[in-house]
Amino acid sequence: MPNFPDQDTDVLTESKTRLEKPKLYKVLLHNDDFTTMEFVVFVLEYVFMRDEAEAVAIMLKVHNEGVGLAGVYPYEIANMKAEKAMNLAKSREYPLLCTVEEE
Repeated sequence: MPNFPDQDTDVLTESKTRLEKPKLYKVLLHNDDFTTMEFVVFVLEYVFMRDEAEAVAIMLKVHNEGVGLAGVYPYEIANMKAEKAMNLAKSREYPLLCTVEEE
């Protein structure tokens, strides 16, 4: 017969931890006079995973209204996507500006 240690009489209570959903942030594209419409559509498709119709609609909003919403993400993802878009633009010598704002 196995030798069991003295049984402990303490009772563990189960506690539930509630996790809050992370705050979401908007990635905004801003209009300028040098970045081509085709490049903005490319960025929206490549970085923000928009289909062609969505990308064209967002690009036209940026062109006509000065700013357009590329997407809404948790903070780290929003920053990463904004930086990736601006790095792509910089490598092609476009001054595309992406900003991140709390939703």
